[in-house]
Amino acid sequence: MSLLELILIFVLQFEAGISGKTIFINNRAGHDATLTCNDPSDTTCSTITWLYNRYPAHTFTEVQQGNFEVGSGRAARMSLDTSCSLVINNITAEDVGLYTCRQWGYTDLDVSTYLSVLTISPSPADADPKRDDEVTLECSLLRYTEFGTCKLNSIRWVDETGAVLRGKGVGYEFLEQLNCASYLLVKRQSGHNRRYTCQVVDKENNVEVQADYTPDFKGGSRDEEAEKSNSDPFLGIILGAVFGMAVVLVVITAVLIRYRKRAKVTEDVQKPSQHPDDAENSLTYVTVSHANQLACPQKKVKEEEVTYSIVKTAAKTEADNDPSSLYIYVS
Repeated sequence: MSLLELILIFVLQFEAGISGKTIFINNRAGHDATLTCNDPSDTTCSTITWLYNRYPAHTFTEVQQGNFEVGSGRAARMSLDTSCSLVINNITAEDVGLYTCRQWGYTDLDVSTYLSVLTISPSPADADPKRDDEVTLECSLLRYTEFGTCKLNSIRWVDETGAVLRGKGVGYEFLEQLNCASYLLVKRQSGHNRRYTCQVVDKENNVEVQADYTPDFKGGSRDEEAEKSNSDPFLGIILGAVFGMAVVLVVITAVLIRYRKRAKVTEDVQKPSQHPDDAENSLTYVTVSHANQLACPQKKVKEEEVTYSIVKTAAKTEADNDPSSLYIYVS
């Protein structure tokens, strides 16, 4: 090994003692994050490599000698600025972890950045503030696994005025903080939807990162809707008018159906069973059976039948009004 190489290694190790550093970044989901790197001598970033660890045992290469790896699923949201800092757009929970900027392949110059992401959302995920009168908000600080649990009261809730929400109050109830997640039960408010803020604070209660959330309650509570409908006189009038029209339509329909049924029955009664020109229409036959009721029961009485026939003329004349104009035949 030459003397020049020994001098170069010594210089790099000396610089590593003053250049290597660790950075902690807390950011909100949906925002952009910029992870800094030591100012490289090459502005093209050809000597820069960015490594990513979601877990200590799994290391992925995001940038190799200034170029993004083709297989990186997050490359579309990443870029390098002029100082070779790594810029991540619209960060999500999958971006949480350890990022390492490495120059020339020497680990002593590494700059390690731990990125934590703060999320706030209804819990459970399928909760619908537009339908329910109350909803539970969950605020979580997603961190690198090596950090362990969060300190108690390090995640808190405040209202629009900045007052810390503790215990139970008007329209809310603080439930608990479990590890790095805090839960707040909020109720539907009359008049407007309130804004709730989740804050992550340090030991001196300095805010490191915060996120706002406004439940999208629509239409007021069920009790308010019922009270509004009962107190609105115009709504009662409209409902009464609609109901009255419906009743009138039902009555008119029933009357029409009944009238049509009666008309059909009358038509069937008035309809003649035979044609008026039939010859049989001018004849009337009557058969009378006569028996002697006083005859002795031991004797067989011969029954006699009498047939009467009335014949009308084809054309009606004045004589038709005279009973004597009828011809009677008796056998």
